[in-house]
Amino acid sequence: MVNSVLPVESLIVVDLQSAFVSGEGAVPAAERLVERTTDLIARARKDGALIVHLQNDGADGAEDEPHTPGWELHHPIEAGPAEVVIRKPKDDGFDGTSLGVLLADAGVRALAVCGVMSEMCVQATARTALARGYRVVLPHDAHATQDIPAAPGISEGIPAATVSRVAEWALGSGAEVIAHAADVTFTAPPARPVDPTRD
Repeated sequence: MVNSVLPVESLIVVDLQSAFVSGEGAVPAAERLVERTTDLIARARKDGALIVHLQNDGADGAEDEPHTPGWELHHPIEAGPAEVVIRKPKDDGFDGTSLGVLLADAGVRALAVCGVMSEMCVQATARTALARGYRVVLPHDAHATQDIPAAPGISEGIPAATVSRVAEWALGSGAEVIAHAADVTFTAPPARPVDPTRD
């Protein structure tokens, strides 16, 4: 882990949807996750960073099926040029979305990633950001996932905290994994964000 002191120009909030942070399907660390992401969003707004809320479109019958209660974003959105919602069809927030165009047009070079699930959508989005040359900060206490149940003949159950840590480790040395979301700092991107829904 590193102690990041350099600011980032964008905050990517991955799939902070009701199904994953409330009710029976909530991740084990949901309360902590909501507290940390609430603080990150508030500070990113204050400092003028570009905030992108990714919203996963689950399959029919899934807990995050579009336009069901579980699909709704947990955090209130202050929609505008510097805070947008991008719906995504796959784990990777860049795949089949306008995220890449939005970040490039805003001149973003460094971003922080938070949300769920650590080993799926968070990791996939962070990995693509790294591959595209972005500096990626991943605060350890601002992403979470579910426990992995035991699989007979394969493994005992794996606690969610362990899964999250392995997801960080698997990103390699390119990602700046820091212990606390409170240590992430923000600044405004050099260019004004554009409408991400444009062709």
